[in-house]
Amino acid sequence: MGKHEVGTPKYIANKIKAKGLQKLRWYCQMCQKQCRDENGFKCHTMSESHHRQLLLFADNASRYMDQFSREFSHGYLNLLKRQFGTRRVPANRVYQEYISDRGHVHMNATIWVTLTGFVKWLGRTGQCVVDETEKGWYVTYIDRDPETLAAQEKKAKKQKMDKDDEERMMEFIEKQVEKGQQETNVQNEAYKEPLTRPENDTPLVLELKINKKPKLLLSSVKQEKVTDMGSTSSEAISVSNIKCEQLSENEEESSLKKTDKHKSKHDPDDSNEEGWLRENLMVKVITKTLGERYYKAKGIIESIENSNFVGKVKLKSPEEVENHVIKIDQEYLETVIPAIGKDIIILWGKYKGMKGVVHKVHIENYCIDVKLKENDTVVKKLPYEQVCKYVT
Repeated sequence: MGKHEVGTPKYIANKIKAKGLQKLRWYCQMCQKQCRDENGFKCHTMSESHHRQLLLFADNASRYMDQFSREFSHGYLNLLKRQFGTRRVPANRVYQEYISDRGHVHMNATIWVTLTGFVKWLGRTGQCVVDETEKGWYVTYIDRDPETLAAQEKKAKKQKMDKDDEERMMEFIEKQVEKGQQETNVQNEAYKEPLTRPENDTPLVLELKINKKPKLLLSSVKQEKVTDMGSTSSEAISVSNIKCEQLSENEEESSLKKTDKHKSKHDPDDSNEEGWLRENLMVKVITKTLGERYYKAKGIIESIENSNFVGKVKLKSPEEVENHVIKIDQEYLETVIPAIGKDIIILWGKYKGMKGVVHKVHIENYCIDVKLKENDTVVKKLPYEQVCKYVT
């Protein structure tokens, strides 16, 4: 019977049938021929072209089987990676998606008889994580792509750095708590019981050590003695002593205030006339007012203004805010300490503006040793906030 003419209903029906999936037992992988019924497949097996393909297969059957098996596994894993990623999915669901392509390699041409055997092979070779449940076999793809591994390593490194910062903060808090507890213990030891009047009516006597006072204070003592003649001598002496000590304390406080004012006028180190920000510094954002995604983000200072108190920072990490530029005050920034051997710059102090490299890190004391580039001098135990990573 000849072929139907193009455009006829029978021709269109045959084309529609050919697009859909047919029975696997009526498919010839060597000839890549799909038959719609048993009679068609029988006719195909008796054809001359099919016999020639069988002769080629008989010459080297293992090569053809290995090739078909390799193509099948590659197509299955490629679909699993692209469509499902590293999620845990039923193996049969992936297989149904795979065979929906009309040009796929059929399983009856591979070394695996069933899908279960193929899934077990994936688990043995370490390409997937497989497990069996009541609903069937499940597979999870193991992504060993170099780019994926590099991204995971970068993410793990960032998490470790954040964890180190948190550990430092926790150590600092623990030290502060211990210091507070020690001060509390000292105060408790220094505490004395309040004075209590004995049961009998003996006069109360206060034993106070009195230092020499100025003449003005002594005259006040005499006036108190004259005005309080009606009271007992012991009570008059005690009251005058207390007033003398109060006057001496007030005088000492006033003298301390005067010295503090004098020091603030003549000591230039106590007043910060300019900030510590510099261009090309690597800094970290320590405020959440800009949003969670900018918190603990790191970047490089491109420019500064307002006497080095405000800077424009181009962020470098994490990836979601990379290349973002923010304008921020130094109050919301923190210095970054690089690894040993990396470039840093000293922000203030005796060696202000000098460049060097990290020589040693004292984690327990929150300080580092810096080796200056100019004269190879090692400056020891500079606090973290005095130095910062410098990007050349």
